[in-house]
Amino acid sequence: MAAMAAAAEEAEALDLFTGIGLTEAKARETLRNAALSAQLRQAVLQARAALGSGLDKATGVLLYNAAARLRDPDRLAFVVGYIGRREICSDQQLGGTERPGEGGEGSGAGAERAAAAAALQYLRSHPLEPLEPADFERACGVGVRVSPEQIEEAVEAVVSRHREELLAERYRFNTGLLMAEARSRLQWADGKSIKNEVDLQAAKARLAPVEKQKVPVVENGEVGTETKSLLEQLRGEALKFHKPGENYKTEGYVVTPNTMALLKQHLAITGGQVRTRFPPEPNGILHIGHAKAINFNFGYAKANGGICFLRYDDTNPEKEEEKYFTAIREMVEWLGYQPYAVTHASDYFDQLYTWALELIRRGQAYVCHQKVEEIKGHNPPPSPWRDRPVEESLVLFEDMRKGKFGEGEATLRMKLVMEDGKMDPVAYRVKFTPHHRTGDKWCIYPTYDYTHCLCDSIEHITHSLCTKEFQARRSSYFWLCNALDVYCPVQWEYGRLNLLYTVVSKRKIIRLVETGAVRDWDDPRLFTLTALRRRGFPPEAINNFCARVGVTVAQATMEPHLLEACVRDVLNEQAPRAMAVLEPLKVTITNFPAPQAIDVLVPNFPADESRGFHKVPFQPIIYIEETDFKEQCILSQEADRGYKRLALGQPVGLRHTGYIIAVQNIIKDAQGRVIELEVTCTKSDAAEKPKAFIHWVSEPRVCEVRLYERLFLHKNPEDPSEVPGGFLSDLNPDSLRVVDNALVDSSVLGAQPFDKFQFERLGYFSVDPDSTEGKVSPGDGGQHTGPPWEAGVC
Repeated sequence: MAAMAAAAEEAEALDLFTGIGLTEAKARETLRNAALSAQLRQAVLQARAALGSGLDKATGVLLYNAAARLRDPDRLAFVVGYIGRREICSDQQLGGTERPGEGGEGSGAGAERAAAAAALQYLRSHPLEPLEPADFERACGVGVRVSPEQIEEAVEAVVSRHREELLAERYRFNTGLLMAEARSRLQWADGKSIKNEVDLQAAKARLAPVEKQKVPVVENGEVGTETKSLLEQLRGEALKFHKPGENYKTEGYVVTPNTMALLKQHLAITGGQVRTRFPPEPNGILHIGHAKAINFNFGYAKANGGICFLRYDDTNPEKEEEKYFTAIREMVEWLGYQPYAVTHASDYFDQLYTWALELIRRGQAYVCHQKVEEIKGHNPPPSPWRDRPVEESLVLFEDMRKGKFGEGEATLRMKLVMEDGKMDPVAYRVKFTPHHRTGDKWCIYPTYDYTHCLCDSIEHITHSLCTKEFQARRSSYFWLCNALDVYCPVQWEYGRLNLLYTVVSKRKIIRLVETGAVRDWDDPRLFTLTALRRRGFPPEAINNFCARVGVTVAQATMEPHLLEACVRDVLNEQAPRAMAVLEPLKVTITNFPAPQAIDVLVPNFPADESRGFHKVPFQPIIYIEETDFKEQCILSQEADRGYKRLALGQPVGLRHTGYIIAVQNIIKDAQGRVIELEVTCTKSDAAEKPKAFIHWVSEPRVCEVRLYERLFLHKNPEDPSEVPGGFLSDLNPDSLRVVDNALVDSSVLGAQPFDKFQFERLGYFSVDPDSTEGKVSPGDGGQHTGPPWEAGVC
């Protein structure tokens, strides 16, 4: 009978929740969270009493958000009263945006968190005081109406303020910045109306003609006034963050009787300073997604005069290696950031263990013997050991520490239900693996769910920034700090940054290395940070790319060419020009105008000759690209209309020399392959202007050049609907082409690993760190240093 009653009650609640617009899946997910279900049931029944049983979906969204964010039943009833009277009727007034029927990366905590004085924000700002209806109504715009004319006027002012940046960047400009500013001017306006007006006016602004603008660069983590727009885009969601010490104003933050005293102590320690942290696991190499996290954590702290910790989350000794610790710090510093301090979760193992004992004493944790397989999934059976006596759990936890249990035989679990309905996450587990820093001292290690928030508390972090997949852990974050009565930071979530045509999973990159598809973690075809550095991508370009992507709640999936555009913008200003020939063809100038080589001055940066020149020897024997000569034109004595380079009867200019060459004779080998041209030269001011100018080298250095294309053929190599055979079946067979005997002019002699050059008419190249000596230069038999060159962005 009890089972039947429970089933009937669940069916009734399911009907109630789907009746306000929740999908059945979302309704069932809500039912798994008993506290949220009770709150939402109260809200819906109260609203029905005022509006009738037929609640529309918009009202349902408001009720769901209010129930999810207000834990006090009296305050929930207060807000629902306004919703029932149609006095709060928009997300802006309520201050929450989760669309309970939609899910996905775009839903959930964030995009509207900060309607600065909306209903939920007002309640968070007044956690203990009695509520004043008149003040509350002013704070959340009760009775305010915004006309279409007001929207048009405000958006026009915002677009006008950013017109120069909008014209310079066109479709690369982050219109989310315009939306944010327009919303700040029109707090109570309808969001869709603002977006439509922003899209319309931004499109008009982009149609205006514009001269090419120099792109601002974020150098070495330093942000000057010239990069203000990039900083604003970088901050995105961060424009809405709480001030240090005002944690309680954040939605979902739990206020306890000790909260205000703990925040006062926190401010006394930090002096109101912003504190963030970048907490990678030292079990792999950082990738492009981590670059966004680094820029956001370090950039937000720097922009607000704060500090950022680099904290290694070293709680899984089985997968951690010293090389990863070193590589992570190296990449953070390569991007231009210096941590305030380098810390480790293992620094706090003693304190974390002491707190675990206290958690057991408070009846909030217990030792459990369920197997891993038993507690997986969303609906695992409750632990039969959940209510075991405190003293028993204390003894058993000490036995775990002493190694009396085998791996998987016992865990310490916390007594809470997480936002996704999962029950009692694990705090400690047994692992008989020596730790790289603590050795054999411990055979129990804390989990992320237990460690993360407490390390943030110890370091007095003000803004714990993490990607969206950790949103489901926010409730456990707040719960654990409050269960121990320690300072509770605020967790903020943002969307991940992903790129198409690649994989970034550690496991999948290891597979690529093991199968020989790539050389190592720094293979330039990957999008790890070490790979991007090896390919020649400047750190400033990666920082600029992260700034342009911005920080949003929705996941950002970008095309690689957008990153490459940022690379070109920076290298155009940083990489000096040089000349190189990938497929050399020997050319002998039979009437060379001087008895010895002529030194030709070549500008390092043709657009700004004040940045200097380098000398290149010009002599009777030079080398040009095979593709800059077309034999069939010689045979037919008639050049193709579209072909403008060298042919018999069609001369070309040699860049920077002031000379034009014309073919007089062609020399072939026994197989009929062209191996040399004999030409004559004429001063350019004494001849008709040629149709084209080509690059060349003389007295060159021999080098190996590696040219890269995308590693995968499809945009989403991990998507089984796009690549049914798995990502390894999607490898591009032409992703790497090695040119063994390319020639480069002598101006690059002395170049060091990672030095970058723009080879004229070819693209950007970087000196590879595995450079060796011993390449033979064809044509003169000499020994030369032959560095391999990685093709950057062509």
